[in-house]
Amino acid sequence: MKFALPSLAWWPGRCARPQRGRADAQLPVREHVSVAGARPVALRSFDQPLAAVAAALVALGVVMVYSASVALPDNPKFANYASGFFLVRHLLSLAIGFVAALVVLQVPIALWEKHAARLFVVTLALLVLVLVPAVGKVVNNSRRWIPLGFMNFQPSELAKLAIAMYAASYMVRKMDARENFFRAVWPMAFAVGVVGLLLLRQPDMGAFIVIAAIAMGILFLGGVNARMFFLIAAVLLVAFGTIIAFDELRRERILAYLDPWNPKYAQGKGYQLTHSLIALGRGGWFGQGLGDSVEKLHYLPEAHTDFLLAVIGEELGFAGVAAVIVLFFWLTRRIFVIGRQAIALDRVYAGLMAQGVGVWFGGQTFINMGVNLGVLPTKGLTLPLMSYGGSAILMNLVALAMVLRVDSENRALMRGGRA
Repeated sequence: MKFALPSLAWWPGRCARPQRGRADAQLPVREHVSVAGARPVALRSFDQPLAAVAAALVALGVVMVYSASVALPDNPKFANYASGFFLVRHLLSLAIGFVAALVVLQVPIALWEKHAARLFVVTLALLVLVLVPAVGKVVNNSRRWIPLGFMNFQPSELAKLAIAMYAASYMVRKMDARENFFRAVWPMAFAVGVVGLLLLRQPDMGAFIVIAAIAMGILFLGGVNARMFFLIAAVLLVAFGTIIAFDELRRERILAYLDPWNPKYAQGKGYQLTHSLIALGRGGWFGQGLGDSVEKLHYLPEAHTDFLLAVIGEELGFAGVAAVIVLFFWLTRRIFVIGRQAIALDRVYAGLMAQGVGVWFGGQTFINMGVNLGVLPTKGLTLPLMSYGGSAILMNLVALAMVLRVDSENRALMRGGRA
């Protein structure tokens, strides 16, 4: 079986050359943009609706993080914190992320393509470094953070962006080589496996699931044969099932998810889920009102991080949750459209990388919402752009800046290559 670039028009994001007359191919393409011959593109225009929707989610996140965390100092665990402590830290993370995003916005995508492998190696080094007892910080029995003073940096968040960049670069190189499928794909599978082993040592299975989804998404969108794609997906599912079957903690979480109201789990592994469902149930159609959540008053753990959506549901009701879902759906779809436009302009790396970010945002949002709604087992994943978390917000904004850069370069090329 050969590793080729199929023409599958039925899937809108895959690497198929556009037909003449389609909306995304109406303007002429003057040149193919590659690492070797890319010209710097002046940043004069970008997708303003995408930036506006992201800003709306960030703004709502700031309000809800403050609402969910304002009462935490009443808990003896947080007795030394002021009521606005988490809000100030969240705003600081946003400020750092915004500055980083502005810097990234000035960097040509070709430069990221050139250094994608190096960034991936640096990420692997950080994932090893965080496991060193003298370096990594332990929170809730997990060693996932490197203290930097002004924030705790989580290498797994960088790994999500790094895998999107590396997988896109890898696919471009292997598609050009037309190698045998297994020879072409196994190094990528090995790389994801190494990342997975390091993440499971922390442990952080949630991040591993997202990273595997990003890599698989890019393989599929990059043109891997559909049958081979589903074979790889089946292998991953078996691997995850095996991990769960032989890990008592994860097995208990699955059982608690299946029957959270069982007295055996309601005050243990099912505690977060039951109180999340209570919060959503109390919200009704239009909520109890901003700031009037009861579950955030020390009943619902991690209300300002993993379970922020439950607080939104209790205070803003079904209407608030539906609005958040619609905004994330639009954001994810728009990112995929930008990636598709880049591929139509022969900028395959930029397109696959952007779509990898789309898989990241869409997949992690789906998992977080599924956990809050009781559709999926409890996992420690934040809601992108909204939940409290320094390195998560930082990498979310950097990833969005790279997508906006892809869009800006697309627009410059569609104007005929003139910056």
